Amino acid sequence: MATKQSGNKASSIAGKVMAGMKPTKSQTLTLAASVLGQDEKKGPRKPR
Repeated sequence: MATKQSGNKASSIAGKVMAGMKPTKSQTLTLAASVLGQDEKKGPRKPR
């Protein structure tokens, strides 16, 4: 199975956000798209 990875842009934004930077709306959308693109099981999850 191929592994999915975030692009350099998304990783850079995520690192800055973790360091305390407040993301712009565009950056937030980039991060959300990256996360959803890596989702291997579509739809809601069962609670653990």
